[in-house]
Order: sequence, then structure tokens, then C-alpha cells
Amino acid sequence: MEDKGLQHSRKIMSMKTEQRIIRSLPGVFIVMLVFLFTMMVGCSPKTKTSTLPLDSTQSFSYSGTAEVPDRWWTVFDDQRLNDLVDTAFSANFNLKTAWQRLKAAQAVVRRENANLFPAVDASARSEMSRSIYEFADNNSFRLGLSAEYEVDLWGRINSRVEAEQYRANTTYTDYQTAALSLSAEIVRTWYQLSEARHQLDIVVKQIETNEKVLSLIKERFGSGQVRSVDIMRQRQLLEATREQRSYAEARVKTLEHQLAVLLGKPPQQTLEFAHDSLPQLPPLPETGIPVELIRRRPDVQSAYNLLKAADRDLAAAISDQYPRLSLSASVSTAAQNADNLFRDWAYSVAGNLLAPLIYGGRLSAEVDRNQAVKKQQLYQYGQAVLSAFREVEDALVREKKQRESLQSLKKQLALSRKAYEQLRVEYFNGIADYLDVLTALDEEQQLQRNVLSARLALLEYRIALYRALAGGFPTNRETVNEG
Repeated sequence: MEDKGLQHSRKIMSMKTEQRIIRSLPGVFIVMLVFLFTMMVGCSPKTKTSTLPLDSTQSFSYSGTAEVPDRWWTVFDDQRLNDLVDTAFSANFNLKTAWQRLKAAQAVVRRENANLFPAVDASARSEMSRSIYEFADNNSFRLGLSAEYEVDLWGRINSRVEAEQYRANTTYTDYQTAALSLSAEIVRTWYQLSEARHQLDIVVKQIETNEKVLSLIKERFGSGQVRSVDIMRQRQLLEATREQRSYAEARVKTLEHQLAVLLGKPPQQTLEFAHDSLPQLPPLPETGIPVELIRRRPDVQSAYNLLKAADRDLAAAISDQYPRLSLSASVSTAAQNADNLFRDWAYSVAGNLLAPLIYGGRLSAEVDRNQAVKKQQLYQYGQAVLSAFREVEDALVREKKQRESLQSLKKQLALSRKAYEQLRVEYFNGIADYLDVLTALDEEQQLQRNVLSARLALLEYRIALYRALAGGFPTNRETVNEG
């Protein structure tokens, strides 16, 4: 009798289980149909392709033939400079900040991409209670899993993921731009410091020259051959030259401080390096064509990525106007004691379709806003391209004209030196006024300083040309897992 009763109970339980499954089939079937339908019709809204708002650009004014490496500063063949740039790439705090911005942007991409997958939660609950009248304990235990998933019907989620990916690309090109700017700043500061030290050497030599001339004038004054006013004029020139020394010394120190901070070091730290002269310029680099510059420059690519991100934001805003479908499922078990916890299971599967009806024009206004932002990014992209072209053209013409200016200054210096020597001889022979000698000496010394400044300006214009033509390059941080 017990065996037949047990069989009868199992048969009843089996029938009930089959009935629950049969009752759940229509809902599951409907959900599957909806899912298949969304797989067939799901697509991103089409947005208008943006083109560069510029006419076809002409070639650059002129070009050299030398090929420029990615690490453009190595063309100066200065190993100490190369080491300084590498040190700055690993120690400069602004560059480290830019890298952490990139890490944050990449984390945002991963966060948005997670919305393409179901979210699963686990729950566990244990409760114990006692009645004050029955003095009996009541226990309950519950375990469960639940999952939610939004079907990307119109590509809204994917558009947001793509938008953040473009922004992450922008952050990386911003990092490359920062590295490129840092390299140019290091090279400029390095050669400015070299020029400042040479200026100081020139001023020190000029002070020695002026002191010797003053001694000669004093000797002739003792013999009554010169006027006292000549001594005062020479002393005034000597003091003016000493003032130049104070300025040159201050400039050397401030440039040393600037270089130390660029290298991530305190400005008080002394940098030991050789006192090198300004290098001769390498051959003029090949400028290429404007289209190549657009693809190469990281700041231009940054503007382009922002434009693409705005386009994907617009697509997501359009998708927000369409219905959303979300699926959810859960399974749980509950019992009054732990031994029976896994004997009885309950599950549910649900689909939820939400369609926006009345939002007071908020959704369409968001579309209009994103459309305007996209146009802003388009025009900013065009401006970035034009600025890149202008920087190349400016650097080319400035270097060309600076060469002409430098040659003129060198000729002026040679003529001034000859004039001073001749007037000096005439003065000591009593046939020239000392004011003419003093003016010629002052002009010669000023021209010596101007020639050195002009050489630095020519070098800085070449650095600006390399900066304008350069593309992104690895800084070794990309291959190192830096926190």
C-alpha cells in the first residue's frame, strides 16, 4: 500500500510539473519571437556623414627632402638631449596626468560596454523569528538568482559605447599631443639655456674689454691727452655691460629652473651637463602634402575623434525616442530549514516593452542639442586643420626670413668691428672724437649678442617646423603597466 501511494504521489507531482511547463511555454515562445524580431530589425539610426568643411588645399609653399623620424629631436645628434627627453617622458607630471585621463576614459568605455550584457544578481536571505505567545521559533531561508537585459533594439547602447570609445581615442591623441609638446619644450629650453650661457660668456668678455679700454683712457688722461668726459662715458658703457651680465645670469638660472621642472625635479636641483654650442641646422625636412599632415598630427586626430563621438551621441539621442525592450529572469528556492532548501524551485521570465509617449518635447530637444554639438565639432575640426596648415606655413616662412636676417646681422657685425678698430686707432692718434669710438664699440658688442640671439631664433623656428610636421610616437609608457 505504501508503494502504490508513493507512486501515485509521484505521478501527481509529475503531472503538475508538466502542467506548469505547458503553461509557461506560450510566454517563453512569445519572448523568443520578440527576441528574434529584435535581432532582425535592430539597427542604429542612420546619421549624416560629415565631411571636412574645407575646399581642396594646395601644397605647402616649399619643402625640403630630409626625412624626419618620429622622434624628431634625434636629428640634432645630441645624446644628452635625447636622454633628457626620455627622462621627461617618464617623470613629467603633466604627462603623467594626461596618461591617467586616458586610463579613466578607457574605464568609461568598459563601463558602457557592460550594458550590452545581462546584469546578474545573487541574493541570499535567512530569517529567524519567535512568537511571544506560542514560544515557537520560525525560520526561513531563501536563495535566488535574477538577471536583467535590455535588448539594444535601435543600437542606442552600442552608439553610447562607440561614443565613449571615440572619446577614449581623443584622450590618447591628447596624450600624444602632450608628449609632442613636452619634447618641443625640452628641446627649446635646452638650446635656450645653451644660448643664455653663451650670452653670459660674451658679456663677461665684453666687460673685460671695456675695463681694458677704460685703463688705456685713464693712462692717456694722466698725460693730458684725453678729456675727463671720455672716462665717464667709458665707465657708463662698463656699467651698462655689467647690467647685461646681471640679466644674463638671471636668465640662465630661470631656464635651469624651467628645465628641472619639465624633468619632474625641484627647481633647486642643479643639473650637470656640458656647455655645448648651438647646433647647425639639419637639412630642411620634407613637408609632404596637407592630407598626410591631417592623418599624422595627433591634435587634428583628436578633433576628428570628438566629431565622431558627437555623431554617435546624436545616434543615441535619436534612439531614445524609440521603444525599449528589456528581458528579466529569476530563479529562487525557499524553505523553513536548510535541509529542504533546494527541493522547491520557483522561476519567472518576463519581457517589458516601454515606449515613450509624452515627454514635453524633451527627447526631440536632446536630438537638436546633439545635432548642434556635432556641427560645433565639425567646425572645430575644420579650424584644427587650418591651424595645422598655418603652423607649417608660418614655420617655413619664419625660418626663411630668419636666415636672411642672420646673414644681415653677421655682415653688420663684421662692418661694425672694422669701424671700431679704425676709429680706435684714429682716436688714440688724436684725429677722432671718443664719442664715435664709444658708439662703435657699443654697437659691436650689441651686434655680437644679437647674432647669437638670431641663431637661437632660427633654431627655434626649425623646432616649430618639426613640431608642426610631427605625428604621434610611443613614449614607452604604452608598453609598461603603470598605475
